[in-house]
Amino acid sequence: MWILRKLAGAGLTIVVIAVLGFFIFRAMPGDPERMLIGSAKGVTPEMLAQVRARWGLDRPLFPDQFISYLLSVARGDFGYSFKFRGATVLDVIGPRVIPTLLLVGIAQVIAITAGLWIGAHAGWRQGSMFDRLGSSLALGAYGMPTFWLGMVLLIVFASWLRWLPVTGLANFGNDDSVGELLEIVRRSVLPIATVAIAQTGQYVLLMRAAIVEVSKEDFVTTARAKGIGSNAVLRRHLVPNARLPVVTLISLNLGFVVAGAVTVEAVFSWPGLGLLTVEAMRARDYPVLQALFMIFAVSIVLVNLVADLLYARLDPRVSR
Repeated sequence: MWILRKLAGAGLTIVVIAVLGFFIFRAMPGDPERMLIGSAKGVTPEMLAQVRARWGLDRPLFPDQFISYLLSVARGDFGYSFKFRGATVLDVIGPRVIPTLLLVGIAQVIAITAGLWIGAHAGWRQGSMFDRLGSSLALGAYGMPTFWLGMVLLIVFASWLRWLPVTGLANFGNDDSVGELLEIVRRSVLPIATVAIAQTGQYVLLMRAAIVEVSKEDFVTTARAKGIGSNAVLRRHLVPNARLPVVTLISLNLGFVVAGAVTVEAVFSWPGLGLLTVEAMRARDYPVLQALFMIFAVSIVLVNLVADLLYARLDPRVSR
């Protein structure tokens, strides 16, 4: 019964997201038909009317366009892109998924591994130099806007030191040679580092707080009284009991960081969903924006659903 309630809530949320996705972008200033024509010179009202009729923008927004949009989404069909003329929305989005997943996935693995290790040892050695230094750096990383951090890394490592390329993969080829792969790795360092650093701070702070709280429990005192080593107490007793809030944060970040990669991809010209979002916004490409909005929002909903199910697995009291 508890699982059915969670599934029903997730389904209702997705429906609301689909409705919002239609209206929210049409509230933006600017006309997509002018973007489609491409030039403001010599544009007549007749030309604008022809473009609007071709793309169905001349029909009443509600209910005609709205009902047509809902029926298309229900079929998994988001229509054709305004900016990338002649291409379906799914064809436009498809090649951009892998770069974003690589960026987010690698950065999350680094952030989770480093953040949990630093946070666990900082909490266990509360008040030490390691704790003070790690917590201060984590707090600074947590408070940094990702776009600002990305630009700082670009200035330092690409402009001043000239160790790494300025741009990401947007203008890169498709060669499978070893040199090409190495260049891809070089161009991936700064974007991945930006996302990883920004995410690591959260994990450090949350894991440290959880370890400090759990370390006050009686079973930890008993374990230490039995002569169990500090590392064993941390690994066997503290970390397993501090994992619930960390699981929640990891689940939330896996959903939000996909949408949050927009600024990082724009800074580094990374050819993923984030950069595509910026391009679609500039062109007022409603079909692409609607599909991206659905992808970002539904990913958050589904990841939260998985987090709830995993939470119930780790602590059965949650589902009662």
